[in-house]
Amino acid sequence: MNGVNKVILVGNLGNDPDVRRLESGTPVAKIRIATTETYRNRNGERFETTEWHNVTLWRSLAELAERFLHKGSKVYVEGKLRSREFQDREGHRRRVTEIEAENIIIFDKRNSGRQAQAAAPVQEEPTYQESEAPYQEYGPEEGPSGFSPESGEEPVQY
Repeated sequence: MNGVNKVILVGNLGNDPDVRRLESGTPVAKIRIATTETYRNRNGERFETTEWHNVTLWRSLAELAERFLHKGSKVYVEGKLRSREFQDREGHRRRVTEIEAENIIIFDKRNSGRQAQAAAPVQEEPTYQESEAPYQEYGPEEGPSGFSPESGEEPVQY
């Protein structure tokens, strides 16, 4: 049996996306997503814990991020964990683990109608399965938990 490497996040962007282009012209975007858990201790006191996640988006997902995401955007991200090593400016070897996005859904209400109409499918052959446009072409017709952007319903809060 093969292993499973799957990550699902629902959270908010901490900054605007950092979008760059490789020498080949391939766009790549880096985003940071905050996920917050709320719980109560035995005394009934409420606590919040926030985790920050580094996410990398390639090709059409990077272009989508550049056009529609901004600091505070609420997003659903599916992807896989990737670890890589690099040498920093001082020559020290560093290791970083990040999420390589394969699918993204934007939950921002103020732009959702424009997003669905403005993003056209990209006519390139992906090297791995990735989504090409917001909502309509992100796998099934509906997003997580039965949410459909055309239904006008609020997405389920996790």
